[in-house]
Amino acid sequence: MAYTFPFAAIVGQDEMKQAILMSAVDPAMGGVLVLGDRGTGKSTAVRALAALLPPMKAVAGCPYQCDPQQPGRCCQDCQNALASGKRLPTERLAVPVVDLPLGATEDRVVGALDLERALSQGIKAFEPGLLARANRGFLYIDEVNLLEDHLVDLLIDVAASGENVVEREGLSVRHPARFVLVGSGNPEEGELRPQLLDRFGLSVEVKTPADLASRVEVVRRREEFERDPAAFCERWEAQAEKIRKNVLAARKRLHDTLIPDAARHKASELCMALGTDGLRGDMTLLRAARACAALQGSREVSALHLRQVAPSALRHRLRRHVLDDTGSSTRVERALAEHLPESAGASARPG
Repeated sequence: MAYTFPFAAIVGQDEMKQAILMSAVDPAMGGVLVLGDRGTGKSTAVRALAALLPPMKAVAGCPYQCDPQQPGRCCQDCQNALASGKRLPTERLAVPVVDLPLGATEDRVVGALDLERALSQGIKAFEPGLLARANRGFLYIDEVNLLEDHLVDLLIDVAASGENVVEREGLSVRHPARFVLVGSGNPEEGELRPQLLDRFGLSVEVKTPADLASRVEVVRRREEFERDPAAFCERWEAQAEKIRKNVLAARKRLHDTLIPDAARHKASELCMALGTDGLRGDMTLLRAARACAALQGSREVSALHLRQVAPSALRHRLRRHVLDDTGSSTRVERALAEHLPESAGASARPG
């Protein structure tokens, strides 16, 4: 049996863990971009969260893991079967985490003609790609800033529509491809294209632990996990179950979590002060604040929630200022201090 390092056992990196948890609560938020040093637990956190989540219900045998309770988001075959009144068999599947390698071909990503069936049976059939496997799960791209341009263009289209459309070799296929996009990379090795950067809902920065105690604890836990993964996972199961229950409860109360007009006003005021392009920053900031509030069991979004998520929701949406060489995180904190100071209180109720 393969064991995954427990999410609860990850030392530090609180902003990254919070962002990934919020994306699990509200997958429509747009995913997470994790930038920073190598060996800081980026891929470990993604796989740990997927292992933490309970199995999902899917149509048995469907290559896209369609949810029978959401017919509008099913593939054409499942929609046709449901429309005819047919009862589809279901199964429980682990939430998928699919790696997209930098050298992957376009056919491998989007899918292509099934050559084996075409040659042996003379049938034109579609062989699903990585986007199909990632539906309703996580698509993880390490070194996303080094991804080839043609794959970036594909991801931008699919991330915007939630569908993958394939037109080739006489095939015309359209299937659902809704996933939490998680990218990681080191900004010193290359910049991410602005079009893809804007598609990420949240952006977090991770650093190698600077204090001795944290570094020692990271190494110690990793050694314990590698020595006896079963015992290590069992030791952390109680905390893992607590996180699991909190995520599931947050999902249920997400849409009942209120966003007061005052919170909307403050979110847009902050985005205007920072000069973010378009309105995606405003909407993502409010989505993230609502997911944060749901995780904390709050009934409505407050100024505190906006403050907590503003850096990760906005730092990657800022224009570069020729006369201001301060980092984007510093600019967000500066704007927060001016437009949403801590003295504003924990509540953002309408006045």
